[in-house]
Amino acid sequence: MSAPTPVRFLDRTTPPHIITLVLLAGISALSMNIFLPSLPNMAADFQTDYRVMQLSVAVYLAMNAVLQVLIGPISDRYGRRPVLLVSGALFLVATLGCIVAPTAASFLAFRMAQAVIVTGMVLSRAVVRDMVPDAQAASMIGYVTMGMALVPMMGPALGGILDQAFGWRANFIALLVAGTGVLALTWADLGETATPRKISLLGQFRQYPELFGSRRFWGYALAASFASGAFFAYLGGAPFVGSEVFGLPPAALGLYFGIAALGYMGGNFISGRYSVRLGISTMILRGTLIAASAPVVSMALFAAGATHPLAFFGVMALVGFGNGMVLPNATAGMLSVRPHLAGTASGLGGAIMIGGGAGLSALAGAMLTPGTGAWPLLAIMLVTSTSAVLSTVYVRWIDRREGPLVTTPKG
Repeated sequence: MSAPTPVRFLDRTTPPHIITLVLLAGISALSMNIFLPSLPNMAADFQTDYRVMQLSVAVYLAMNAVLQVLIGPISDRYGRRPVLLVSGALFLVATLGCIVAPTAASFLAFRMAQAVIVTGMVLSRAVVRDMVPDAQAASMIGYVTMGMALVPMMGPALGGILDQAFGWRANFIALLVAGTGVLALTWADLGETATPRKISLLGQFRQYPELFGSRRFWGYALAASFASGAFFAYLGGAPFVGSEVFGLPPAALGLYFGIAALGYMGGNFISGRYSVRLGISTMILRGTLIAASAPVVSMALFAAGATHPLAFFGVMALVGFGNGMVLPNATAGMLSVRPHLAGTASGLGGAIMIGGGAGLSALAGAMLTPGTGAWPLLAIMLVTSTSAVLSTVYVRWIDRREGPLVTTPKG
């Protein structure tokens, strides 16, 4: 393997600086959650039911899943840089549409189109894997997503404040401004890190069976999917719990949302610090166990008569912390199963993860009705987080039978 090209900030002939990768992933995460505290007010403004507006989470995640199947092969074929630049421009158009949308239906259509920004999250990980081998990739992804976690941690809090001061559309104006800045930074700093492949795009898709046939890929993908599934269910149901169960205004709800993201940042720090030393499978197992404890603790508090919002939102820090350990390591594992298909693996793994999240988010929104409290949401989170533990045990079983993951990139 040749020596890596030195990174020079704001030099688009070299690999990107870590700041650029953080912001690329961060704008994708921010677009997912900045407006969540506004969902009840948006439903009132569009004169529709909360469940309809909650679909703005589910349809966004569903389109994320579809796009991730395409993004990976396209970026492996044509390179990371052009895909990121085009998707950034399309995101700005879709965000403008969300701002001027006159009806709930048109808003949901533009909201679905906003999902194109998922390229930032998918390809920031693929760029890391282009640059370094898997154990180092887990560490670097951990640091990237730790910094990225600051963005969505502040997002709901900022969104709630903007809503109360200027109305819900101010959230999307903020996204438009942030997206413009990230697109400009990407153009100026992100040099190409992948070697564009001569194989046709159709040929790229024909290589999916190479990933589908890998039991280790499925183990990592399912561990990441179930772990993040608990969090996506939380995204779909927590606005209802906050507003209907605890009676929180948007600004306060936004602050409580930040607790889970704070935990996620802590888990990312642990990943960045210890993944190389302990190995990715050990980190994933410990993370899934921590995340699985969260719904159990919250259920116990509610059963004991707790009525404070921290009995729900505070405990979600454990979900964030566990996911912060699981996702960088599981992602590095997925991308390292077939290093020459890193972009494809990132897209396919992300599609599996986000597609499941879309379904769980919609399910949480459908099951939460006046009088149910937080119990249906906690039950969904318990089932999915327990499944993440079992998936991780499966990966460790494969490691014992087939040996550890090969860490040297091919080709």
